[in-house]
Amino acid sequence: MELFKERRVLTVSALTALVRGVLEENFDQVWVEGEISNFASPQSGHCYFTMKDAGAQLRCVMFRGAARALKFTPKDGMRVLARGRLTLFEPRGEYQLVAEYLEPQGIGGLQLAFIQLKERLAKEGLFSELHKREIPKLPRRIGVVASPTGAAIRDILTVLSRRFANVELLIAPVRVQGDGAAAEIARAIDDLNRVGNLDVMIVGRGGGSLEDLWAFNEEVVARAIHRSLVPVISAVGHEIDFTIADFVADLRAATPSAAAELVVRSKKELTAELDALSHRLELAQLRRADSWRAQVASLARSVTDPSRVLGHLAQRVDSLDGRLTRETGLLLEKSAERIVSLSGRLARQNPALTLKRTSERLATLSLRMDHALLRRLDLAAEGVRLASGTLNAVSPLATLSRGYSIARKLPERTLVRYSREIEAGDRLELSFSAGGALCRVEAALPPQH
Repeated sequence: MELFKERRVLTVSALTALVRGVLEENFDQVWVEGEISNFASPQSGHCYFTMKDAGAQLRCVMFRGAARALKFTPKDGMRVLARGRLTLFEPRGEYQLVAEYLEPQGIGGLQLAFIQLKERLAKEGLFSELHKREIPKLPRRIGVVASPTGAAIRDILTVLSRRFANVELLIAPVRVQGDGAAAEIARAIDDLNRVGNLDVMIVGRGGGSLEDLWAFNEEVVARAIHRSLVPVISAVGHEIDFTIADFVADLRAATPSAAAELVVRSKKELTAELDALSHRLELAQLRRADSWRAQVASLARSVTDPSRVLGHLAQRVDSLDGRLTRETGLLLEKSAERIVSLSGRLARQNPALTLKRTSERLATLSLRMDHALLRRLDLAAEGVRLASGTLNAVSPLATLSRGYSIARKLPERTLVRYSREIEAGDRLELSFSAGGALCRVEAALPPQH
């Protein structure tokens, strides 16, 4: 009984709470490396996955706040390094790591995020040459999205003033690094598009580390450049630096100074080009004038005395007039002969003559039909007489008229041919040549030979 009293019985919930307290107290911050599997990110924004190695696996969860700070997208099979705290999920009795930080192993998180975003936007076609627009050669109004205090804006202003000072410049000041910088840059690009009347836009900043340039690797900036109606020149960092903005923009400049040189040509270059064009135009005009003079000389040689031309034309008119007279006379003769021929044919085919001939033929045929009908009637009457005689010869009435009679047995009125068909007492109906009789059989007599 004493032993039983000393026992301490715990519920499952109480024991689980104790274990959870031990884990959270002793493993408040741990670093774990392993391979991700079963990664899932539902609509809640939380991330659920398993970290494993050759000998074990560990359930992990990263809540929405920490997941939003990730610069890359975790995937199954990716080796990562995670920092977090151990706890126990009481409903399932499983211990798990609540990850607060995650980075890929073998490659930096920012570099991986850059590669993933670049691949995704490339598949969507944001880098396609089909969307690239031509940069105007002589822009009158230029928009610039840059930091108002950075070296990039100073370099741009210096180059523009040196090459072509009377161009109009519209600057949209933004932060170019740090939290919220990407959203400011995208908003400035949209604002400059709404302003309108811009010929070209420069978006850029000076050099720096990958972290410093990261605002120009954000998707929101890439989308803003892609939907811009104004051609965009990306001028981010130094010549060796490439950002997502460079791939989406209509033109990439190695530096902000290079962007200014690309967008505005120097007055000296324009003057030299105008001089060259003027010289080419002058030469072209001289060649065109020489060509026209040669054409005029050629035409002058080909022009003849108008009196000769008129004489030839008058002679040709006389020849044609003679041919017309002859052809007209021949045509009239042929027409007269055809009229005579048609008149004769018309006379021979006069409807009155045709009607007369038809009437005479009809009268002849009517007479012939009457004679034929009379002959046919005579032949028919003769045939009737012969048939009547034949019919009378075989008629039962003729037989009866010679003293014979027809006997029918009553009540069926069946014809009696032999004496064996009747017996004494049967009633018979006798038919004579004229009239008949009803009688009763006294006796049936055998046939007499």
